[in-house]
Amino acid sequence: MLKRYLDEPDAGDQAKSDTGGAGFAGTSKLRGFSPGWFGAVMGTAIVAIAASQNPGGVTALASADRTLSQVMAIAATAIAVPLLVGYIARFAKHAGASLADLNDPTVGALYGTIPGGILVLAATASAVGPTWFSTETVRDLVVSLVWLGAPLAFVGSVVFAYTLFVGPYLRQDKVNGSWFIPPVVTIVMPLVLVPLVHGSSPATARGLMLIAYAFWGMGFMLYLLILGMLHTRLVLHPLPHAALAPSLWIGLGPIGVGALALIKMSAAASAVFGPSASAIAATSQVAAAALWGFGVWWLAVAATLLVRYLRAGRLPFGIGWWGFTFPIGAYTVATLALGSAWHMRTLDWAAGVLFVTLIGFWVVVAARTAWALSTGEAWRVATPALGDEPGSPD
Repeated sequence: MLKRYLDEPDAGDQAKSDTGGAGFAGTSKLRGFSPGWFGAVMGTAIVAIAASQNPGGVTALASADRTLSQVMAIAATAIAVPLLVGYIARFAKHAGASLADLNDPTVGALYGTIPGGILVLAATASAVGPTWFSTETVRDLVVSLVWLGAPLAFVGSVVFAYTLFVGPYLRQDKVNGSWFIPPVVTIVMPLVLVPLVHGSSPATARGLMLIAYAFWGMGFMLYLLILGMLHTRLVLHPLPHAALAPSLWIGLGPIGVGALALIKMSAAASAVFGPSASAIAATSQVAAAALWGFGVWWLAVAATLLVRYLRAGRLPFGIGWWGFTFPIGAYTVATLALGSAWHMRTLDWAAGVLFVTLIGFWVVVAARTAWALSTGEAWRVATPALGDEPGSPD
């Protein structure tokens, strides 16, 4: 099905080509618009969130970090608006190609970046918004984004799983790191719900906490299922195509967001659990530390594999490069939260190092994306089929 859509133009494209209209090139770009572009929103917004917390705790950099957080929050919003319009236009004009992407095991999970970007923008509003707006305005903005992003996150996760369950038979070597995107998006939900607990009625606060824990469980259980499949795939098969190397870093996202969400939810537990809040906080801190420790291992493995890929040759550019940014950013913010919860200054400095790494990745990916857009390369990049293909370092 996917090959047919890629080989045959939609009716709108065909009409323009028959008339020789100048608009054909633009329509072709819209038809080839990747579902993963909202990864740029997630990767940019997480820089704003991390910067707002002054990683490393260097007083002299506090003002610069605040300015950076504001700039990146504006940039993420500026990127999100035209991208969202582009997605809507693509669905309207090229429904066939859009559905073909959804049914593809390589590309389908990338649709999760849309609700993911919306929810991360909500988290950005909570972190950076108070520097501009009143508490009431920030709350209204977060609620609006949650109402938009939460249903899309849940429905998108179910639909993608459905396409895998009922689609053609997949070999195990088709499993890839992009499948972590739907789980990580649902785990983001607690981060946008917890700030709403403060100032809510007891009944509303209890409901928000229930939904937060439910989404955390939903996403984390899906993460564990996919983690097992991906680990087996990496052990029993050659490494994926080099174009998919960034997807291996996405596995760090659920770890970082999952640990951060546990700490944030436990901090708000007193509004719901009363005398039991201290026990819940202690348990959450231990669980978050254990999860963070697994993140250390995952980060080391992902970095080692990236070096292996780079030694074998240059990584082909793709929108998947944004998969480097959000996971590192989420792990940076989780490290900051863990350092605060455990009162360990060492973790603050570790978060500072991670933040510098995040900035480095963001600069490289953003510059490469801008170059690809200016040259038209961004519209010619094809997503590789999964499996044992040229480009793997093996």
